[in-house]
Amino acid sequence: MDASDGYAVVVDEVVKTFGGLRALDGVSLRVKRGEVYGLLGPNGAGKTTLIRSLIGMIVPDSGTVTVLGKRMPNVAILARIGYMTQAAALYPDLSVQENVGFFAAINGAEANVEEAMRLVELYDRRSSVVATLSGGLRTRASLACAVVHHPDLLLLDEPTVGVDPLLRMQLWDQFKEMAARGTSIVVSSHVMDEAERCDRLGLIRFGRLLAEGSVAELKAKAGVERLEDAFLKLAEVKDR
Repeated sequence: MDASDGYAVVVDEVVKTFGGLRALDGVSLRVKRGEVYGLLGPNGAGKTTLIRSLIGMIVPDSGTVTVLGKRMPNVAILARIGYMTQAAALYPDLSVQENVGFFAAINGAEANVEEAMRLVELYDRRSSVVATLSGGLRTRASLACAVVHHPDLLLLDEPTVGVDPLLRMQLWDQFKEMAARGTSIVVSSHVMDEAERCDRLGLIRFGRLLAEGSVAELKAKAGVERLEDAFLKLAEVKDR
């Protein structure tokens, strides 16, 4: 990665308004290289809008977004980003291997298809048509498509919605392994036990960043023992 300051993502005072709704209200945050950074907040907090700004799908009204050392939006940087949306972006009539192969071909990573399917434990189901898979297996296939090109930055927008607890744990183990190999990960969630597994968190509500830091730092700042209590207390302080 070429972010000389040690950060994969730098967001400075970003504002984004849709009609009369301010989806992002002066958000600033930093994501270190090789860490799992969680965006924790309820539905409608602005998490998806922020993630889409990181990939350049949304252009802020004001403020700046820098990803891997480049100001976004920047088409040239997209080949270094993996993006997994809330809704599985798969072709239902194609097999697992055909889907992963398609995303690999877009990024010139055809040699990585088998590796990506093995990573998510779908190699034995490689010939299965996506439409016949369970929701959990489709989630695995989506992840394979997002990482097949070995991205430097992986953006995960509530990737475990609708999957069973065992699969959630397995996916999070994979996220941590990817980060250990150097991939920077930004993952949005509204689930507290998932947030506990992040290296650092940004607590977001009504488009505003309430606080940023490790789980331990956020608990200490709020003077509480549980992360959910820290979120509530820090939200109260921000609202005053």
